[in-house]
Amino acid sequence: MIGRLREEVCALHAELIRWGLVTWTAGNVSARVPGEDLLVIKPSGVGYHELTPANMVVCDLKGTLVEGEHSPSSDTEAHAYVYRNMPEVGGVVHTHSPYATAWAARGEPIPCSITAMADEFGGDIPVGPFALIGSDAIGRGIVETLRGHRSPAVLMRQHGPFTIGRTAKAAVKAAVMCEDVARTMHFARQLGSVERLPAAAVDSLHDRYQNVYGQQKGAR
Repeated sequence: MIGRLREEVCALHAELIRWGLVTWTAGNVSARVPGEDLLVIKPSGVGYHELTPANMVVCDLKGTLVEGEHSPSSDTEAHAYVYRNMPEVGGVVHTHSPYATAWAARGEPIPCSITAMADEFGGDIPVGPFALIGSDAIGRGIVETLRGHRSPAVLMRQHGPFTIGRTAKAAVKAAVMCEDVARTMHFARQLGSVERLPAAAVDSLHDRYQNVYGQQKGAR
């Protein structure tokens, strides 16, 4: 299982590059190891072109290195805190994608004004508190903000987006879509004021997308 997750987490980091969500060595993807109090995450300061399944590191859910030759990502304690406190989460992603990070710099939620955003996020993308890197403080902010919220994304104030998912792939998808709607809403704001979708419409769109759209059982 750990070997498979190392391959998956390594491959998902390539998606961050593909979608323009990171630069240099910034950003990270992690995955919970099912049935174990462990996670797999990117090593700290290693270039994306150098990443291999073998140099993904394994940590416990306090962020302590268990297996690997490199130091874990500086965000590991934040990821670990999320896994400890949100058992439904199987993957966590952090990027510095430019448009989402611009909204984070302003400390402003991204308003739910388009159907694609209602589909994916079920409302506004919220802002979490400012927290320094290197402890579980960021993780605390993520959990406090997203617990009970339909959005799988949070904009950590003056830092950047973090996303969660039932799998690491789902968390990467949320990161891609977060940047997409951040860009769209930025462009819309340049044209004038933008109204939020009615709450009933958001609920309907979110329910359909999550439970009917695509290859869900019973989809049409």
